[in-house]
Amino acid sequence: MSEGKGPIRLGMIGAGLFARQAHVPAIKALGDAFEIVAVCSRTAESAGKLAALLDGPVDIVHDPAALLARDDIEAVDVVLPIGAQPAVISQALAAGKHVISEKPMAPDVAAGRRLLAEYAAQTAARAGLVWMVAENYRYEEPFVRAAEIVASGAIGRVLLADWAIHVAMTPDNPYYHTSWRRDESFPGGFLLDGGVHHMAGLRLILGEVASVTATMTRQRPDLPPADTLSAALLFAGGALASYSITYAGGAPWYGALQIVGERGALRIVRNEALELTVDGQTQTLAVKPFGGVDGELAAFAAAIRSGAAHRNSPLEGLRDVAVLEALLRAAATGTRVAPERVS
Repeated sequence: MSEGKGPIRLGMIGAGLFARQAHVPAIKALGDAFEIVAVCSRTAESAGKLAALLDGPVDIVHDPAALLARDDIEAVDVVLPIGAQPAVISQALAAGKHVISEKPMAPDVAAGRRLLAEYAAQTAARAGLVWMVAENYRYEEPFVRAAEIVASGAIGRVLLADWAIHVAMTPDNPYYHTSWRRDESFPGGFLLDGGVHHMAGLRLILGEVASVTATMTRQRPDLPPADTLSAALLFAGGALASYSITYAGGAPWYGALQIVGERGALRIVRNEALELTVDGQTQTLAVKPFGGVDGELAAFAAAIRSGAAHRNSPLEGLRDVAVLEALLRAAATGTRVAPERVS
């Protein structure tokens, strides 16, 4: 917790597509919660594009160490390629900066454990140091409301969930051109990059995953190491879920998450609706459209200034990674795998 007043002076480390399209608009929407004072990017072009989105002057640097050495920066927003994030997160924590870093919190469980140990050591020396993982699904209203409904018992004990997602990752998709997502510098490629979102959403609603089975294929040569996954997840509470995703081809709809309980059912259509059926009666609940990035950054500010609790601890982020790692291992071995337990 930082007792300072006024905007949190923030350094941006990474100025790529998602930083510009999601983080900067969310930060600006929060008014005077943050003041971006410096941007760090390897290239002047990328940093300049981000700086042009801001209302006031901003310093541009090309070395994270130079930004982290500044006494006038309280916190950093790390939006880097998955394989590059752990080293910078480690440096930021060692510099005593509050950190929000993009998901996944690490490319694998082993790297995540090392970062958790470093964070524990730093918080022992400096109480109130905040590290938050930027997992927006835990702040998407349809998922939050669904979790509340399930926890209330409104649909009874959950029996089954189904989620099928189809994303056309073609050159028409701007994220196709972020080359690091296809350079095999981290396990799973798009399956990890997108899958941690889905595991966060499922875990938020249904709880911990006990075991998984999976089949994985590569349908297109330009989407290494694999682009399609079909899995079955058994949750600790007894619910079963089927989860399938492909980046090799698209569909004109974003797959709905359907959850069936003993007394009713839920249907989440992201950005559109949350439908609740109880005892044969269906209602459509009003929910806000996509806005989880705003919510997580607001929670980050509140955690820094007042010590408020938030949903995106690095431990939760590592548990998301552990489920994805189990899915990849299950697909590779053809066996049922229990996610590694992390605490």
